[in-house]
Formats: sequence, structure tokens, C-alpha cells
Amino acid sequence: MKTEKPRATVTRVDDKNRLEAHVDGQLAGLVEYIPTKGLLAFVHTEVLPEREGQGIGSALAHASLEMVRRADLKFLPVCPFIASWADRHPEYEPWRYRSAGRVSDWGGPESPRRVDPAKPHDGGPRC
Repeated sequence: MKTEKPRATVTRVDDKNRLEAHVDGQLAGLVEYIPTKGLLAFVHTEVLPEREGQGIGSALAHASLEMVRRADLKFLPVCPFIASWADRHPEYEPWRYRSAGRVSDWGGPESPRRVDPAKPHDGGPRC
């Protein structure tokens, strides 16, 4: 006999920068995010232990990425759960933040900026 999963209601709580999932009026889980200009970084997802395996995390992930899509923002999935969920739902890929920059001036063997550890430091910038 298959057990029916509870229906979660997901709401935005902007003053806490999170979405909350409630089941039967009780908090069941949440997703925390950091808003920046044009981007939401999803940093933490938590489901109460007694609600694990009931689809609460998926409901939160879905609502989070729908919020991004509707606002036409980008999202950065810092939280591994959100990243994994997004990987399984390629329809949200256009809204996923991907860094356009690449490190190409690393000071390779022919680079004039290459630091020789055997030479004394000249006092200029060095990282």
C-alpha cells in the first residue's frame, strides 16, 4: 500500500530571505537565499527530520526556481540540494548563473608576470 505524500504549501518570507514549506499549518522545511542585483544565491535547504522523504525538499526547490524564472533572475545554487535538483530539471538551465570569466593569465612558464620563488620579492603586489 502506497502512502500519500502530504501537500506542502510554500510561501515567501522576504524579510527573512527564505521560502517556507508548511504542512497542516506547521513548518516542514525552508530554503534560505541571498538576494543580489539580478541574482538569488540559494545557500541552505532544511527539511524537518519527521518530514524527510515526503517531497518537501522538492517542493521547496521547485518553488525557488519558479520564483527565479518568473522574475527573470539568475540563480546560484550554493546549496548542494538545490544544485542537485536543478541538475535534474534542465528546464531551469537558462536562469542558472554561470560565470563568464576564466582565469587565463595565471603566470605560466612564458609569462612575464611569473613569480620566481628563488628571487627576492620586490615589494610589489603579490598574491
